Parts: sequence; C-alpha cells; structure tokens
Amino acid sequence: MDLKQLEHFVAAAEEQHFTRAARRMNIVQSGLSASIRALEQEMGAALFVRTTRRVELTVAGRVLYEKALQIIAGAQEARRAVAAINGLERGSLSIGTCASLNAFFDLPLLLGEFRALHPDVEIRLCHSTAANLMGKVKDGNIDLAFLPLYEKSREIVSMPIASDRLVVVHPLDHPLAGRECVSLHSLAGEIFVDFQLDQGTRRIVDRAFASINVSRKTALEVGDVQVLLDLVARGFGIALVPHTFVLARAANLTAPKIGITALRKPAIRWDLVAVFGGRAGAAQSRNPAVAAFTEVLKKVRAESTLF
Repeated sequence: MDLKQLEHFVAAAEEQHFTRAARRMNIVQSGLSASIRALEQEMGAALFVRTTRRVELTVAGRVLYEKALQIIAGAQEARRAVAAINGLERGSLSIGTCASLNAFFDLPLLLGEFRALHPDVEIRLCHSTAANLMGKVKDGNIDLAFLPLYEKSREIVSMPIASDRLVVVHPLDHPLAGRECVSLHSLAGEIFVDFQLDQGTRRIVDRAFASINVSRKTALEVGDVQVLLDLVARGFGIALVPHTFVLARAANLTAPKIGITALRKPAIRWDLVAVFGGRAGAAQSRNPAVAAFTEVLKKVRAESTLF
C-alpha cells in the first residue's frame, strides 16, 4: 500500500460516496475506485459495502480508517520536519484574527515580511471571534491566532502584542459627560451596547462585573466595534472598549462624536496576544513555520510604531 491509496480510502470513508471523494482528491472516479480496489486486494478484505447511493465502511474498513488517519498524520508531521531542515522551502501556516485589530498592529505588513522571507510557505488566514479562534488553536485547526486574552489555559502559549485599558464611551449628552472618571459599581444601572458573547472584549467586561457581583443590562449586541461606537453615539447606551479604538475613531472626522470617561482604579486591562497551541515551544516544533513567523513578528514589533 502507499500513502495516496490511504488518502483515497479516507476520502471515500468520510464522503461515503466515491464521486464526491474523487472530486475532493481531484482525480477521476475510476482512478479512485481502482486505488481502493487495489488496497482491498492487498489487505485481503472488503473495506466498503457498496450500494447505488452510498458506500459504508465494513468492520475491517472501520479498523483501517483509524489506522489510516494516524499514518497520514505521521506523514504530514514528517513533511513538516523536513521543511524545517530545508529552511521552510515548503509548508503552510494558518492564522486567525479578530475584528478591528488593525488599530493595534499592521497584519498585512507582518504577512508581507514573512512572505518575503519564506515565499513558498502557504499562508491561510481566517477571521472569527476570540472564543472560536481559541478553540481552533486548542484543537490544532489553526497554528496561531491574534485575539484579546480573556482566559489563561495550559493548552495555549501566549505572546504579548499590545496592552490597553478599557474606557467608558457614552453619548455626548449623557449624564457621564464631563466626568473625569467613574467606578465600575456606578455603571450598574446603565444600559449597555456590547459585543457578542463569544468575543474576547465582551468576556473581559463580563468577568470584571462578575468579580464585583454587579449585574447590568445589555440592550444591543454587535460584532463590530465601529457599529458599537455608532450606536453609542446615537444614544442606545454606553460601552466599555479599549482606549485605542476610541483614539482611532477620533481620526475619522465624519463619524458621530462620542464622550469618553475613564474608569477609576483598578483599571480593566485589555491585552492583545498571539496564541499558539501546546506548552511553550511545542507549537513551534510541530510546525516550523510558527517559529519562523514569531521571529518575524518580534522584528516587526521592534520596528513598527503600530506595536
């Protein structure tokens, strides 16, 4: 048997259909069918029960499927190890990011610097919420993610990117207007515009209120900081956001104006980090591209005014 036969077999097992499996593997169906027949002959057992509509694994097929996944994963690990020795002449790097982080760092610049050094490494970029990205990093579905750090875990390693403080934003005609600072307790009766539950900033704010046993009312939940600030400006409520977001908005002369009030000490910190899976150093050893990317990240951070 060879690795390609196992990949054909796994595709057919997961798709439960030879035509879809062939499309997934980018080969003709007859080629995939022939590959699986040869594998069955070598194994000395039928691997699928074939019907006109679908194929299902036999008992022997189910046993082989689990082993095949391990073999394919091992082969991928071997390729990554060789890529490290060859100076990343091949490989891939999957990165996740949250909304509005461009106020803190220039991701296109960072990716451009990395590509200039490693042009043959395939970069995959996905955009999602902090909670979703954290799960993907822990599960190994992405290599690295940029997100607000809302929890610490033994399953991840974090690299600090930026640190900020949360401030209260409110409509210009709100009773908070003109006040230099307020306590978190004093905001208990306010109506909030907030981020969605699976976003990092929302979890940081929820945790802060829970720590002082204060409940609050959230009228609207959104996924974008500019929409949130627009709703605040138009009187739908107040919000707690990183100060840098407010400063970035001030540069937009056409955006509706908002008021800003600081929180009384202790401040609520908001930390932007890059997170990797596993214990310290483990992520880099699994995918050499991660170690190479973090070196570029350190260099760009030292040279850029946005970090």
